[in-house]
Amino acid sequence: MEIVVENLSDLTRKLTITLSKETVGPALDKAFAKINKEVKLKGFRRGKIPQSVLVKNFGEQVQAEVGEKLVQDSYFDAVEKEKLEPVVHPEITEHSFPENGTFVYVALVDIKPQFDLTAYKGLEVERPVSTVSEEEINKEIDLLQRHQAVLQTADADHGIAMDDVAIVDFQGFHDGKAMKEVQNQNFSVDIGMHRLGKDFEEKLLGLKKGDKTLYEITFPADYPNPMLAGKNVEFKVDIKDVKVRIKPELDDEFAKDIKPELTSLEDLKQDIRTRLQKTKDDALKGDIDDKLMHKLIELNPFEVPQRLVNYEIQEMLKQTEENLKRSGLTFESAGINLDDLVNKNKEVAEKRVKGDFLLKKIAEIEEIKIADEDIQRGYQRIADQYRMTLDEVKKYFKRREEILPFMNELHNEKVLNFLREQANFTDAAPTEPSQAEA
Repeated sequence: MEIVVENLSDLTRKLTITLSKETVGPALDKAFAKINKEVKLKGFRRGKIPQSVLVKNFGEQVQAEVGEKLVQDSYFDAVEKEKLEPVVHPEITEHSFPENGTFVYVALVDIKPQFDLTAYKGLEVERPVSTVSEEEINKEIDLLQRHQAVLQTADADHGIAMDDVAIVDFQGFHDGKAMKEVQNQNFSVDIGMHRLGKDFEEKLLGLKKGDKTLYEITFPADYPNPMLAGKNVEFKVDIKDVKVRIKPELDDEFAKDIKPELTSLEDLKQDIRTRLQKTKDDALKGDIDDKLMHKLIELNPFEVPQRLVNYEIQEMLKQTEENLKRSGLTFESAGINLDDLVNKNKEVAEKRVKGDFLLKKIAEIEEIKIADEDIQRGYQRIADQYRMTLDEVKKYFKRREEILPFMNELHNEKVLNFLREQANFTDAAPTEPSQAEA
């Protein structure tokens, strides 16, 4: 095997690889022999077709199949021989079978960037501090009351009010055309929960069973549902029924109904406070990690292979597509322009790629490795999150394509734990919930 290496850039190598006729000839002969045994041609017995006839009829097919296998068999040996560290699959730009019996192909190889870490210990990061307010606790108690409440059919003259449940038929129109994805029959609207948006629910207040209404809502550009984001939608709504919610009294017995081990309403409030604080602390941990990574990238600038960034973008697009499918949508039906989405995700993808290289570099320097107990904790976390048994989780991760990303995630988490331990934090002012949240 002969290899000629050209530096196209700091991160891309062009490998022109030539395999000898001693390697190529037997591979072609074997492929033609296989074809000879399998195919039937008029005027020839199976297995007795002359080589020249096989080459004329199946030459391109055989060369394509053999060429692919020769690349697979030789590429990794070539990069190892040249001491290269590829970070993504190569791009094979040329391949041919010259008349001298050799096989030549060109591989564009993106390699691991080489850089020196200038700073990663003692990163100065502002640490947000958050407390649980009485309003948040009361909101949680109100939700518990709602869940424990009994629904009763409202009187005929009862106008829809907060905490009621309205049964409606609705159809959305955009530019005068009915939106097939924005319609439903006998749909339950839990007034106050804002599942269809605050504006949609507020338009229903005061209406009674049998009423029909027509109103327009302008959805912001960042609205979570891509079918509605940035659009003026006219809704035709038919009130089919109204139910009122009869909430239980707030007392010690209510607390016991929620959790038998509790003895009073005050115990319930403290239990809620503890749970909410843990949720906030976990969220703040993610915020701290984001700030650490931003600081790390800012202090250690370097270039990353663009094709690796493109691969990350494609993974992000794939995830978005899967999320849309769960809502019965496609990019087209959701009105999403793919070029705009690619541009929007490019910066995030590049930061992800840089962050992964930086964390791997730190792990190498500090000799941070994944231990069996780290893997077991990762399994247990997934089991708790998705209410699965450990055996079910382990069974899912038996496949290589599943276990490798999981191991990479655990490894990066361990490096981030190290960075948090080494960081210098300044506490920000405690954050309180906004009026909208409260």
